[in-house]
Parts: sequence; structure tokens; C-alpha cells
Amino acid sequence: MQRSPYDTAAALLPLLGGPANITSVAHCMTRLRLGIADRSTADEEAVRAVPGVLGVVADGDTLQIVIGPGAVVAVTAEFEQLLSADPLPAPPVPTEPLPVPPLSADPLPVPPLSAERLAARGAELRAERSRRNATPLKTALRRIADVFVPLIPALIGCGILAGLGGLLVNAGWLPWLTPALAAIASGFMALISVFVGYNTAKVFGGTPVLGGAVAAIVVYPGVAKVTAFGVALSPGQGGVLGALVAALLAVRVERWCRGRVPDALDVLLTPTVTVLVAGLATLYGLMYAAGLVSTAIGTAANWLLATTGPLAGLVLGGLFLPLVMLGLHQALIPIHTTLIQQQGYTVLLPLLAMAGAGQVGAALAVYARLRRDTSLRTTIKSALPAGLLGVGEPLIYGVSLPLGRPFLTACAGGAAGGAFVGFFAVLGDRVGATAIGPSGWALFPLLTGNRGPALAAAIYAGGLLTGYAVGFLATYLSFDGDSVGDGSSLRRST
Repeated sequence: MQRSPYDTAAALLPLLGGPANITSVAHCMTRLRLGIADRSTADEEAVRAVPGVLGVVADGDTLQIVIGPGAVVAVTAEFEQLLSADPLPAPPVPTEPLPVPPLSADPLPVPPLSAERLAARGAELRAERSRRNATPLKTALRRIADVFVPLIPALIGCGILAGLGGLLVNAGWLPWLTPALAAIASGFMALISVFVGYNTAKVFGGTPVLGGAVAAIVVYPGVAKVTAFGVALSPGQGGVLGALVAALLAVRVERWCRGRVPDALDVLLTPTVTVLVAGLATLYGLMYAAGLVSTAIGTAANWLLATTGPLAGLVLGGLFLPLVMLGLHQALIPIHTTLIQQQGYTVLLPLLAMAGAGQVGAALAVYARLRRDTSLRTTIKSALPAGLLGVGEPLIYGVSLPLGRPFLTACAGGAAGGAFVGFFAVLGDRVGATAIGPSGWALFPLLTGNRGPALAAAIYAGGLLTGYAVGFLATYLSFDGDSVGDGSSLRRST
């Protein structure tokens, strides 16, 4: 019987230290992302053992619990319901003092190792590992990911509608419908800076609506009347990067005001000063600077593919699976979004999507090799549909990563597929995606390029086939199924 979302959420909550230990709850396409107050009270090994959990990625004070597409939405909703319920009363704390041993000249005996002492030592080691991993760079990347992850569903939906509208326009079908599709698909992208500003303030501890108000300046048509550094500004100049930095500045100004403005005037002065100071800085500095950075990102991406296409594809396709494993792939979302705003598509996503093709090929090779491991073969069969649609976590945490070598050969397949797509970029045929989120077969409706969607789809399909083939052959030739028996002992050791 399939485990219900409520059962999964109810099993996870006590293993994570209870409601008091949860500081934030969010989810992306496959992961339940939880802010943890004290990592030492969360039993990560027990969380991994919960049925329905495919893996756990620890990053500072955040735990990313891999559950899978679709299921993660339902589990997140149940988890939030459990957090909102009334907590159980805490058990009474004994007030009697501990007995004091009598004084003696003999040395005190060393207490034997107990389960409590071992648990305390384990907690110290986990806390030390958490401190080492909580670097400023990783913390910043995680927070930026938290800003953009909630926007992915809208990016996917609007991107698919934009692609459908483009196909209808090219085919000359339903001319009465295409303007409506264009309006629906473009509305969100036209105002995405406002959503970025809102989420930025929310993630970094400010008032969300103030972050959105300052970011709205970036897309307001009236900025065309403002001149900065001798140049008239353009609505949308700086894009999501300008909105992100503007909202960060608004958070800093708001915090400064909160500590200095009297309580009686706070409701009037703090919002006014925040919007005024951050708004002026956005108009006369941030938009201009962010516009330069955004332009540089687009120029660099085009130059990279046109000059070193196969090498760039090989590196990006080969390294993307480790980024997914570490949960750092979300940090690329601002770059994808910037490219989509500038060029109408991101040329990086089709290259990165090749990592999923290598993963599928490696999983099929493991399936062919481990003929006696019915459990693992069942896992592969259940995870393959998601893998073909570009959701790689079930195969990563359920198959390739526990077995070790297939993870490396899957990266080799992704590198080969990326090099294939990059080769055509050198020839002048760029392949891009109009939205971010899905990959694998699910990316086909979003594909476009400088020479039309048909050629882009053909090149992308060739890259997928290359990734499948190389991932399969590299895994099949290097992975000996007999060396691990039925595979169960290896998985237990990992």
C-alpha cells in the first residue's frame, strides 16, 4: 500500500526535532526544504529511512528532503498542517537536585561509555560538520535559491504557453487565440521583478511588500524619464538582478529604521524612508549597474558557446549531477531568468539537461547488470519515468549514488550529451529553453533557438540519445553486477 502524505509528514516531524525546531517550510519540484533551528536534534539517518524519502541534502541550517515530483507538494501541505496544530505540552522537568557523591580520597571512577554519551558525542560531531559547511558562500547561494524556487511553477506554466503560442503563430492556426496566449504567458514575465523583490525581502528578514514595492520601480514605464550617468533608463533595465539587489537594500534600510525610529512613528516613517532611500539608490545606481551585469551575462553565455561549445557543454553537462546532489543547482536560476528576459530563452538549460540523460542511461545499465536484485530493479522501473521527464533525484539517491561508480559514469554520459549540443552551438545553431524547471522529454515544448524550434528540438534529441548511449555503455562496461552480489549489502553500507 502506498504511504499517504500525512503518514510521511507525521513520521518526519518528530525525527526533525518537533515543531519548535522548524523555522521555515518550502518546497521545489522534488524537495521539502526545511529551515532547522538546531541540526543536532534532527536524526538525519532516521529521516532517510522513512518510506517515501529518497534522500537528504544537508546545507547549514537547511535540510532538503528529496520526496519526488507531485508527492512533495502533498507532503509539504500536510507538514504545514502539523506545524499549525497545537503543540503537545512539554513533560515536567524534575526539580529535585542531583545527589552529591561523598568526598573521598580515591579518584573518581571514569563513567563507562553510555548511549547518552555516545549520542551527545554524535551531536557534537554533527554540529561541527554543520559549522564547517555553513560557509558564507553556501549560505548566500541557498538564500538566493529560496528567492527563486517558489517562482518555478509560474515560469514553467508561462513558458509552455509561450512555446504553444509560438507554434500556433508559425503554423498560422487559431489567430484569434494567439494574442490571448501571448498576454497570459507574458504577464508574469513582465512583472517577475516584483515577485523577486517580494520573495527577497521575505527570505532576508524584511517586510515582503516593501521589497516588492522597491523592485516594482525596475519595471515601471515611468523610469524612462529618469537619467542616470547621462543615460536615460529603460523599463526593466537590470532585470531580476536589479530587483534582487534593490530589495536587499530595502531590507537593510528597513532594519536601520526599526532600530532608530520611535515606536509611535514607526508605522509612518519606516516604510516611507525605506521606499524613498532604496528607490533613489535603485534609480541612480543599481539599475544602471545591474543592467551592465545582465548584459555581460548574456554576452558571456553566447561567447562561451560560440567559441568553446563542445568543451563548455562537456563541463556543464558533466558537473550538473553533483550540483543537483548538493542542492546547489538552484543557484543557477537567476542566470537562467536573466537570459530569458534578455534573449527570450536560456541557452544553458539544454546543456545542463544532458546530465539527466546520462543518469537514465546509467540506470538502464544497472538494471541490465543486476539481474538478481529485484528490489533495485523495481526502484529503477519506478524512477525511470521521472528520470525521462528530467527529475533526476529518484535515480540519484535511489540508484547511482549509493552504488558509487554508476554516478560517475552517469556524469560521463551527461558530459557527452552536453558536448554534442555544444558542438552545434559552434556551428551557429543555438538551442534554448523559454522557461526553467523541466528537462528531459518535458523540455521539448519549451525548446527554441536562433534558427527555429524544429532544428532546436532535433539537436536536443540528438544530445539526449548521446547521453543515454554513453551513460549506458560507460556503466555497463565498468560496473560488474556480480561484484556486489544482490546489491543490498552495498546499499546498507551507504
